[in-house]
Amino acid sequence: MQRKTIRTDVLEIAYEEHGPQDGPPVILLHGFPYDVRAYDEVAPALAADGNRVLVPWLRGYGPTRFLGPDTLRSGEQAALGNDLLKMMDALGIKRAALAGYDWGGRAACIVAALWPERARCLMSSTGYNIQNIAVSAEPAPAAAEHRFWYQYYFHTERGRAGLTKNRRDICRLLWKLWSPEWTFDEATFEKTAKAFDNPDFVDVVIQSYRHRYAYAKGDPALEAIEARLAKQPKIGVPTINLHGAADGVGPAPQTDNQAQHFTGPYERRLVPKAGHNLPQEAPAATVAALRDLMKGTPQ
Repeated sequence: MQRKTIRTDVLEIAYEEHGPQDGPPVILLHGFPYDVRAYDEVAPALAADGNRVLVPWLRGYGPTRFLGPDTLRSGEQAALGNDLLKMMDALGIKRAALAGYDWGGRAACIVAALWPERARCLMSSTGYNIQNIAVSAEPAPAAAEHRFWYQYYFHTERGRAGLTKNRRDICRLLWKLWSPEWTFDEATFEKTAKAFDNPDFVDVVIQSYRHRYAYAKGDPALEAIEARLAKQPKIGVPTINLHGAADGVGPAPQTDNQAQHFTGPYERRLVPKAGHNLPQEAPAATVAALRDLMKGTPQ
C-alpha cells in the first residue's frame, strides 16, 4: 500500500493505493463519520486479485485539503460526485468499479448516474443515495425523524459548536447507534477519528447537512450538477445494493424500495448483523459483491 496525493481544480486529494498500477481500477469511498480505515480488509483482498484499488479521503477528512481559502467548504452531493469525477480525470482513469456507503455511496451513485461511461459497475450500500432536496421538507415517520437527530442538531449554531468541541464524542455515539451489533474498541475508533481533525471537517459536515434540506446555499460552481441531480436520474450500470440488516440509521425495509431507481442489472443483498459501516463490519460480503460485479462487466 502507498499513500499518494493528486490535485484537482480545488482539492489535493489524499488516497491510499493498493495493487498494480496497470490493474483494473476500483475506487472505494467512505462515508460520514468514517474514513479510509473502513476498507482496511477490503482493499488488500481486491488488490490481490490484480486490481488497482484507490481509497481516497473525502473533502474535509484526513489529509485531503482545499487548495485555496475562497472555495466554499461544501459537503453538498454535487461536490462529492464532482470530486470523484475530477479525481478520476486527474489520474487518467477512464472507467472504474465504484463502491461506497453513506457520503461515499452518494458520490459513486452520482458518477454512475450522470457519467455512466465512467462507471464499470456500482456497489452502493443502501442503494440509491442521490438526495431529493425538493421534498426534503416533508416530514418522515417519527421513528425516522428520531434517527435523524444529528442532522437537525447540525442545522443550529449550537450544533456547529458541539461538533467543533465534541466531534469525537458525537461521532463515537453515531458509530454505536448506527452499528448496534458491531463491537469496536477505542483504538479502532481513534484510527479513524484522526481524520476528523481536518481543519475543514466541521464546515464541510455542517454545510452538507444544511444543504440537503435547502437550509444552506450550495457552491455556485456546482449549480449545473445539482440541477441534473434534482431530476433524480436513474442508474443504468450493473449495481449491487449491499444493505446491513442492522443498519441503525437506514433500516433495511422488508421489501426493496430502491429498485425503481435502477434500469440496469440490479440486486439487493442483506448482510445479517451488519450495520451502517458495512465494509468495516462485513469486509467479506463487500469483497464478494465487488468480485461478482466485476466478473460480469468488462474492464
